[in-house]
Amino acid sequence: MKDDLVTMFGGGGFVGRQVAQALLARGARVRIAQRDPSTALRVKTLGGLGQVQFIAADIRKPASVARAITGSSIVINLVGILAGDFDAFHHQGAANVAQAAADARVKALVHMSAIGADADSASAYGRSKAAGETAVKAAFPGATIIRPSIIFGAEDQFLNRFADIIKMAPVVPVIGAATKFQPVYVADVAQAIVNAAETPGVHGGKTYELGGPQVLSMKAINSWIVQAIGPDKPLVEVPRAFASLLAMLPGGPISRDQLAMLDSDNVVADGANGLDALGVTATPMGAVADKWMIRYRKHGRFAGRASA
Repeated sequence: MKDDLVTMFGGGGFVGRQVAQALLARGARVRIAQRDPSTALRVKTLGGLGQVQFIAADIRKPASVARAITGSSIVINLVGILAGDFDAFHHQGAANVAQAAADARVKALVHMSAIGADADSASAYGRSKAAGETAVKAAFPGATIIRPSIIFGAEDQFLNRFADIIKMAPVVPVIGAATKFQPVYVADVAQAIVNAAETPGVHGGKTYELGGPQVLSMKAINSWIVQAIGPDKPLVEVPRAFASLLAMLPGGPISRDQLAMLDSDNVVADGANGLDALGVTATPMGAVADKWMIRYRKHGRFAGRASA
C-alpha cells in the first residue's frame, strides 16, 4: 500500500478521518473527495508533506467522480446520510463511484454499506443501501462490501447524542428499547476497511458485517451511558404509538424512517464474515468510551465514575 494513491469519497467525516489516519500510517497517499473539501482540512495534519490531497466531488455527478479517481489505485466510498434523498447518495452515487472505479481499472474498491441493507426493508435507508450494494457489485464485481452496525467513537453521533440528552433530562426516554445493536468501535472499522483495501486478492468480492463484542438492546445502551456519566436516573420506555407521533413532528427526536429501522435488530448475522476475518480484534465499548464520556459528568474527570 505504500505510495498507493487512495481516493476516499466522504473521507473528511467521522469514519473517514479514522480511515485516512490508518492509510497514512501505512504510507499511502490519500485524496479526500467530497462536496466541500474545506470541511476535511483536519485530515491534512495527519499526514506528511504532500501525503494528503483534496478535491471537490459530488458522487451524484459522474464526471466529478471520474475526475476524482483519476490516477488512483484504490477507491473507498464512505458516503452515507441519515436523512434526505437516500437513493441519490446510497444507490445512484454508489453506482457512479463503482462504475468510475471500474473504468479507471483500480485494483481495489471498498464500499461501506450498513447492517440492515435489505431490498425488503421497512426503511428507505435500508432499501437504498441494498440497492447500492447491488449496483456496486454489478459495476465492480471485485468490490469489498463493509456492513457495520452502529459505530461509536469520540466524535460519534450515537453515544454522544444520548449522553447529551441523559445529562439534561430528569428521566431517560428510550425509543425502541428492545431493539438490539452490536456497537463497533470506529478505529476497528477503519482498520478493517484498510485491510480490505490492501489485500483485494483476499477480500475482494466479499461482504463483511462488522460488530463489536457485545450485543446490547437500546435500553441497555442507555443504561450503560447513565452508569458511565451518573447520577443514576430512571429509564422510561416510550410506547410505539407515542414514538410514531413524535416521528411525525418536524424536527422531532426521530424520523419515521429511523423509527422503521428500529423494527429490526442491527447485529451481525449468524455465519457472516466479521472483523476477525479482516484481521481485527473487536474493542469493547467500555474499554474506550470512558475516555470521552467523562465530559458529560457533572465535575468532568474529577467526578467519580457512577457505580454499576
